[in-house]
Amino acid sequence: MPARPRHIVAIGGGAFSAAPENLALDRYLLGLTRRTRPAVCLIPTANAESNDTIAKFFDVYTRLGATPSVLRLFQRTPDVRERLLSQDVIYVGGGNTKSMLAVWRDWGLPAILREAWRRGIVLAGVSAGAICWFDQGVTDSWADELAIIDGLGFLRGTACPHYDSEEERRPSVHHFVEAGTVPSVLALDDGAAAHFVGTRLHQVLSWRPEATGYRVSRTRGILTDAALPCVTLRPYRPRR
Repeated sequence: MPARPRHIVAIGGGAFSAAPENLALDRYLLGLTRRTRPAVCLIPTANAESNDTIAKFFDVYTRLGATPSVLRLFQRTPDVRERLLSQDVIYVGGGNTKSMLAVWRDWGLPAILREAWRRGIVLAGVSAGAICWFDQGVTDSWADELAIIDGLGFLRGTACPHYDSEEERRPSVHHFVEAGTVPSVLALDDGAAAHFVGTRLHQVLSWRPEATGYRVSRTRGILTDAALPCVTLRPYRPRR
């Protein structure tokens, strides 16, 4: 049997919890599994396992015909490897990236998530759940200023979410690139996502008008903030 493709979908912001009126991206994620009723597990570590986020997740993914579950690490925790490797999609929520990664490392999640990825389980996430897959990410885990944080290193380079919705994002990304802190940044607007197949960027997706991704880099001393080609998903709202 041929190996299943490895997918990672990094979402810049505005996913199911913020935009329940248009679930085009969530439907796209489920389509990658090629399963009739895919199993989807939310890991909400980054926002301290918000009950509100979990409730919205269950509502959305049930309506989409999936079988949702949640992995909690702040309550009595199940066998993490068994839970995650039984999924078709693993979805990581947003919040504090630094705190999330610290908890994950104590529970051994980085190695388990890499195993899941290699098995062809779709990995996805928004904000903290988007940048965690890269070598580095631009994070607001610290209250005073944006900073670069090391991620899991499944994907090469540096990523930044919320590029159009938080006013400090664009100037901070430009500063990091101009100062040589990082060579380039993949920046994603709210309503945009980057779909990687293996470690290659397959396409940028959008489900909100004008949202897209950008490659911010510096060539011969000149900073470029280039919009990437983008596939616009058709709006989708399932019946209740």
